[in-house]
Formats: sequence, C-alpha cells, structure tokens
Amino acid sequence: MKSKKVNWGHVIVFIILILCMIVTLLPFVWMILTSLKTQAESICIPLKIFPEKPLFSNYAAVFTKIPFAKMYLNTAVTATVIVVVQLILCSMAAYAFARMKFTGRKLLFGIILLTMMIPFQVVMIPLYMEEYKLGILNTFLGLILPRAASAYGIFMLTSFFSGIPKSLDEAAKIDGMGEWKIYLKIILPLAKPALVTLGIYHFMNNWNDLLYPMMLTSSVEMRTLSAGLAILVGSNSIKYGPTLAATVIAILPLLLLFLFGQKFFMEGIATSGMKE
Repeated sequence: MKSKKVNWGHVIVFIILILCMIVTLLPFVWMILTSLKTQAESICIPLKIFPEKPLFSNYAAVFTKIPFAKMYLNTAVTATVIVVVQLILCSMAAYAFARMKFTGRKLLFGIILLTMMIPFQVVMIPLYMEEYKLGILNTFLGLILPRAASAYGIFMLTSFFSGIPKSLDEAAKIDGMGEWKIYLKIILPLAKPALVTLGIYHFMNNWNDLLYPMMLTSSVEMRTLSAGLAILVGSNSIKYGPTLAATVIAILPLLLLFLFGQKFFMEGIATSGMKE
C-alpha cells in the first residue's frame, strides 16, 4: 500500500499561519498575564511569564483610581450615537450620489473626497474654537456633532450603492415606489454587509480615539476610556497591573463586536450570494 504523499507546500503555509497567530496573540496574552501581576513581578528581570499568585485586586483598583464606570459609559454612548448618526447620514448622502442625478453632483462629491486628505491636526484648533463659541465644549453634543458625518463613509457607501443594479430601482418605480421607499426597502437591505463593516470601523475608531476626546473635554466626568487610561499612566511611574487590567476591560466590547460582525459578514455574504 502506497503511503500518502505529504504536500510540503501546505505544511509550510500552515506553519507560517501558526507563527503569525502566535505573534498576533502574544501581546494580548502578555497583557492579561501582566494585569494579574504585582508591580514587582511586572518589572522584574528576568521576566516572569506567569504571576506567582493572580492578583485580581488590580481590576478592583481600576474603579477606585479613576471614575472608570463613568468613562466606560461616556465612551459607549459617544461611540454608539456617532455610529448610528453616521450610518443614517452617510447612507442618505451615498444614495443621492450613487442613484440620483443633480447639478454639481460630481463637484460636491470631489470636495467631500478632498476633505479626506486633510489631517485632523490641521482642523483641531478651528474645531476647538468653534465649539468654544457655540458653548458645547465638554458635552456629549460637542463630541458627537463634529463626527455626525464621514467623508470616508460617504465614499465607501457610494461605491457599494453604485454596484447595485439600477434595474432594481426601475422595477420599483414601475411598482409605484418613490426614492425614499427604494432607499429604505431595497438599497439598505442589500447594503447590510457594507453598513456593518462601516459601523464596526467607526465604532472601533471612536472607542480607541485619544486626541479628539482629550481636546474637547476638560472634566474627568466627561473623559472617555482612552483618556482615562492616559490618566493611569503617571509622569514618573506606571502601575502596570491596574493599567493593563483597565485595558483588558476596555477591549472586551471590541472583541464581542468583532465576533458579532464576523458572523454577520458571513450571513450577509451567503444571503446576498443566493440572490440573482
């Protein structure tokens, strides 16, 4: 009986994937282990991989050193509202650019694309002065309003909407549907994968952002998680245990969102692939 020939190409690819997985997961594993260590174990040389006795009090210390629960709520509210408002406004603008014809459409779309080339550091001072004059600094409105729309979101959804056959619009108009019904009942259901992708991207961006909320908030009660983690990092020393414990708690929603989004992507692709 002939032995089965080993496909060394597949073996090499498998080994490379395993190595990539280890390199990717190693920082997360180290973060979790260090969050359970004492300060001495965190900075000792040679390095200790596992703590002698897991110190779960680091997680409790997070809530005593800073108003962590309030910062968690601030981040969740800000990121969620921004994502919802952006998906509504960006999808409406993208529908107009992709499916409707009006004077100045290409010029306006080009101007929106040009704004993607402007770094945030260029507009941060004018943005701060504008919010100061409007009296919305250090408020949820001040954090949400400047990000109510996204040039990248409009560009992405416009590209996706343009790929949807326009024959669907024509058939819907024959049945008596107007633009609003076509947008709500045809375009949005078909664009679920793009909407979920954009939503996750913006949620992660706003959840992890540091400079933007630091600039527009002044009180500890209005700070977000990234700003709270920055407070834990002292100028002379870093309490690695509590800081990494706070980081572990902070990334949990992103991990859950990734798992949910991955499943949704697969369902959306499978469902859309069955349609003709």
